[in-house]
Amino acid sequence: MYKTTLNALAAASMLVASGAYAGIIYNGNVTPDVIFGSGNANGSFTLDQQNGIELGLRGKLRHNAAGQPENTFNSNGDGTYRFAAGVAPTQASPTAVWSFEWAINTNFENSTNLNLSDLSFVLGLDSNPSLSATYTTFDPINGTNPGLGILCWDHALGDNSTGNGGGIKTNCGLGSAEVDYATNLSDFNVAQNSWKPHWYIPGFNPEVDGTYNIFLSAMTKAGEELARTEIQIIVGQGGRMEVPEPASLLLILGGLLGLSRSSRRR
Repeated sequence: MYKTTLNALAAASMLVASGAYAGIIYNGNVTPDVIFGSGNANGSFTLDQQNGIELGLRGKLRHNAAGQPENTFNSNGDGTYRFAAGVAPTQASPTAVWSFEWAINTNFENSTNLNLSDLSFVLGLDSNPSLSATYTTFDPINGTNPGLGILCWDHALGDNSTGNGGGIKTNCGLGSAEVDYATNLSDFNVAQNSWKPHWYIPGFNPEVDGTYNIFLSAMTKAGEELARTEIQIIVGQGGRMEVPEPASLLLILGGLLGLSRSSRRR
């Protein structure tokens, strides 16, 4: 185990030094496939495939007019996804029509020998529906699950041979959950999940038009970024720039008037 860890750390260091970069891919497929739940199609992911690591994000129509899930992603082909505002049919507030899905593969080209436990990750969720982003961030792999208070998540886990819908999940209800989850992270290189926005975005209101930015980053344990992808979910008519409060607006106007007088004097 010790030798394996050293080899993994050495591989991560070499990846940072090489700086291999393939650029963002729009409407791409994740490797090896979508492994959470049967019937979920691949495609429409905004991908970063860098340093032998693949990160993917996409929006998805979680509930259609009949309240059923479907493989509709409403991608605009540039990393943005558009959905209607409102509570999902047959659901209760704050469940939105849309969800977001993410995918991590730490060894998508079979070139890094890294498993999920060898890296750190950051998922950033914009909680501000205006065009001014305010992020809530956490590690969705190695961080404590806020809903359970323990280090265990129900992600679909697998490797590069796992087929569609074939991921395994850790049973977080067992007394051995944290040990089981840690073992799975050291065994697998693929993690995926599909999340509703109100689960992790504080104060989320599905009936408000807005623009939400979401990013996913992979780093070495020392904090050096290896890959990063980002999407934007446009809800309804989208977000608007925040208007300054009246007091702030007066200060701004006062400053502009002062500059004008100063210019005239010169």
